[in-house]
Amino acid sequence: MSLFIKHCRPRGFASAYNVKLWRLNSTTADAALKLGDEEEEFRVLDIKKTRTRQQRRVARRADVQPDRADRMSTDQTFHPSSVPLPLRQGYVPRGQAPPSKKANTELMKIPNFLHLTPPVVKSQCEALKQFCTEWPKLLNSEEAIEKNYPVEIISSDYCHGSPSIRNPLARIVTLRIKLASLNLDKHSRDKFLRLIGDRYDTATDVVTITADRCPVRAQNQDYVNYLLTACYHEAWNVEEWEKDKTEDDMEYYDWDNNKSKKSLVNWYLKCKNENKALTDEEFKKFDVKDIPNAELYRVAVSSVFNDGESETTLGEYGVAFIDVKEIPNADQYRVAVSSVFNDAESETTLGEYGVAVRKLLGQLEKVVG
Repeated sequence: MSLFIKHCRPRGFASAYNVKLWRLNSTTADAALKLGDEEEEFRVLDIKKTRTRQQRRVARRADVQPDRADRMSTDQTFHPSSVPLPLRQGYVPRGQAPPSKKANTELMKIPNFLHLTPPVVKSQCEALKQFCTEWPKLLNSEEAIEKNYPVEIISSDYCHGSPSIRNPLARIVTLRIKLASLNLDKHSRDKFLRLIGDRYDTATDVVTITADRCPVRAQNQDYVNYLLTACYHEAWNVEEWEKDKTEDDMEYYDWDNNKSKKSLVNWYLKCKNENKALTDEEFKKFDVKDIPNAELYRVAVSSVFNDGESETTLGEYGVAFIDVKEIPNADQYRVAVSSVFNDAESETTLGEYGVAVRKLLGQLEKVVG
């Protein structure tokens, strides 16, 4: 142990300071000397604690480039020292620059995503990988996804600047499903379509159910699932009064239960020289797949009665009638009609059209007769 003493006399300049240094040895130090150990080296006390220029430079560089993930790990109020960007926001008169980020209350009002820098997003994605599973290899196409997951739930999230982070439109939930993915027969399909009303799109075969009456999104999602389940099970229920419905009570034209199918089946049996007297039930159960072009004829007749008479439906019916009856000279009639409308009316086109009509009418008389 060393003792440093300064002795000062009140008078005298040359010998004003006398410095004396005593060495105080402890018993442990004496014991160490007795054992033959070397005397410990005198340690200098560095009062100023000076640092080299290189050390100061390294410390300054560390302060300039901090880790943003540690300083802004989550969404927080804007702080100018945490964002090394020259941001400006605020209304000022024309010709002046907006206020800077220092003491800018406008930047502190709104939520920001300045903490979601690319390195932070990458680190968060890496942390979430342990909770993710691999994408199923069998779901390699849109058809496979639609087959295994036919129900589609659509909802929206909104980000906006307001006193509340909630948006009333975020509660709306939409359910979409293709009607072909539901296990429905003819009766249940017709009843299901009547229950859902205009929520069915005939062009895409998609049923769309939207719910927004509940205040929370989870409640609306449960409600659309309930509506789909209730309509599906109700479609399969058959009431007692439904069994007493006749053909006149039907809301639509059913080709299988009408005279049009009976006429086609009788004509087909007559062409095959099979004179059979079928009952009404046998006519209904008769499979028309054996008759060429019978399916197109069924669709054309049904569209005329269900969709109404128009140029499109009557034209499709005429083509289907000619195809199903396999009438000769039908191709000549099509060409003649197309030339009249496309090449304009002339003596040649009208003459060809008249000849084709006469031949066609002659064949129709044979078919009808």
